[in-house]
Amino acid sequence: MASVGAVIGTVRGGVARGVMRLPSPLLRRAAGSSVLVDGKRLDHEMQLLLRLARLEGPALEDVSVTRGRTILRSSTQMIGGTPPIGAVTDRVVDGPDGSRLGLRFYTPHDLAGASPALVFFHGGGWIYGDLDSHDALCRFLAESAQVRVVAVDYRLAPEAQFPAAVDDAWAAWEWVRDSASGLGIDPARIAVGGDSAGGNLAAVVAQRAAREAGDGGDLQQPAFQLLIYPATDFAERSPSRHTFGEGFYLTTGFMDKAEENYLAGDEDRTDPRLSPLHGDVSGVAPAYVVTAGFDPLLDEGRAYAEKMRAAGVKVEYQCEEGLIHGFANMVSFGRSAPAAIGRIASALHRGLS
Repeated sequence: MASVGAVIGTVRGGVARGVMRLPSPLLRRAAGSSVLVDGKRLDHEMQLLLRLARLEGPALEDVSVTRGRTILRSSTQMIGGTPPIGAVTDRVVDGPDGSRLGLRFYTPHDLAGASPALVFFHGGGWIYGDLDSHDALCRFLAESAQVRVVAVDYRLAPEAQFPAAVDDAWAAWEWVRDSASGLGIDPARIAVGGDSAGGNLAAVVAQRAAREAGDGGDLQQPAFQLLIYPATDFAERSPSRHTFGEGFYLTTGFMDKAEENYLAGDEDRTDPRLSPLHGDVSGVAPAYVVTAGFDPLLDEGRAYAEKMRAAGVKVEYQCEEGLIHGFANMVSFGRSAPAAIGRIASALHRGLS
């Protein structure tokens, strides 16, 4: 389907955000007849957004990767806005295999002393997304949860296919963990997190960290996981991938394009670095897992939460029943998504308190 950015472009960003602040009865009328799937009702703000999207141009899966990156970046910036933040600084550090790794640091207002932190991996199907596309979300999480956020600009496919993103994610975690004291971060209170593909990377990092700690290592592992509609299974397609694969923003076509670019084609799809749902979750950090009710990734996100809980991991699971994939970027758009993002920030604050 058309990108959210194309939708916003129709009514010029700020005007669209203003429309979403109209009284709910007017928004419901504009959205049209209620959409019910599996007993769930699509939120009327999401429904209106999707209705507008159907009037727009090419879907992300139908444009080049380069153009898609530009569209996604502009769209998330417009629906995210520029939430207030104490300070934002960029830094480049050594990455794996001689590469360079971009990091962006978000420091809330009035934060003093060694503070908790979140190492954040952005979504975008391992082919889209960057430090700018998720800037608004990182700003909001930092201020609302009162944590330092370190956003990671990992390498993207097809230029750098699997496992480049995984290697970068691990390198970023190690660098933040080892540099914590010099960054004003409490090394015992560092979380890993991300949305969609970024949630996948965060889960992979948490598994590896738990495994290395369990092998007798004395290195600090993450204190918490923040997994926002994570992709957890490349090996099997769950029912929700079929039920919500068309018409709810994240499409089967886009997921196929992401996989085709991220993978060379001969990988073992049960490799835990690809599919954390098939990995060992014993001893991983406590987690907050949030899914969207109208999201193809719904089932695998919920299954991952259930697997961790069955292994004795402390897990809080939340399904935002009426929302769609991508709601975490809608920081300044409407009422429903910002409210859900507020709950995410509260969970992060609790998890690192």
